[in-house]
Amino acid sequence: MDKQRAKDIIACRCAQELKDGYVVNLGIGIPTQCARYFPEGVDITLHAELGLIGQGPAPTPEQADPLHVVDASGNPATIIPGGAIVDSATNFGLIRGGHVDACVLGALEADAEGSFGNWLIPGKKLTGMGGAMDLVNGSKTVILAMIHTQGDKPKIVEKCTLPLTGYKVVDMIVTELCVLKVTPEGLELAEYNPELGDRDTAVRIIQEKTAAKLHIASDLKPMRLPD
Repeated sequence: MDKQRAKDIIACRCAQELKDGYVVNLGIGIPTQCARYFPEGVDITLHAELGLIGQGPAPTPEQADPLHVVDASGNPATIIPGGAIVDSATNFGLIRGGHVDACVLGALEADAEGSFGNWLIPGKKLTGMGGAMDLVNGSKTVILAMIHTQGDKPKIVEKCTLPLTGYKVVDMIVTELCVLKVTPEGLELAEYNPELGDRDTAVRIIQEKTAAKLHIASDLKPMRLPD
């Protein structure tokens, strides 16, 4: 599958989980693309851990202020009327106080217990954890947006081996292949990408690319994909 198509599928499906009136934090990478797929007429307040509350749509070149207003990925952003830039103490008070309805974060690895790592691969230099450890413990819903495999290697496993960002905090994992819900019994396959083929073919492919046992939802259905 084309890499950009995979990212579009993930971002679109994550956006479908965000409800009217939500305060939402979108992490670095694929999560920032979710804003392109917010349902029309749905009022969502975007929160960025760097202190931006009320992030607006991507600016035109004339509107961009890259020195002062950026999103989580460092791209130029805008502020909606009534939005604000606040200090770090106020910003993290919102997160830790439980005022963020959902966060959508990327992941390097996730497991059947709902734990995940997204900040360190031993021997490689990455951006660090940032505010993710606060977000996954302070947000009401935690959604992971991630490519299903790294090459042929599954990124969804029985037990994480990478350093953790959060322990048993994930509610849902969205990949280009499927939607997985974290349950007390493990990972439940709730939706599959219909581009993989019929239901049985899709289930087989997804399980082959996942290093954790999947439980098939009784109401398993195809994902709603972007055009």
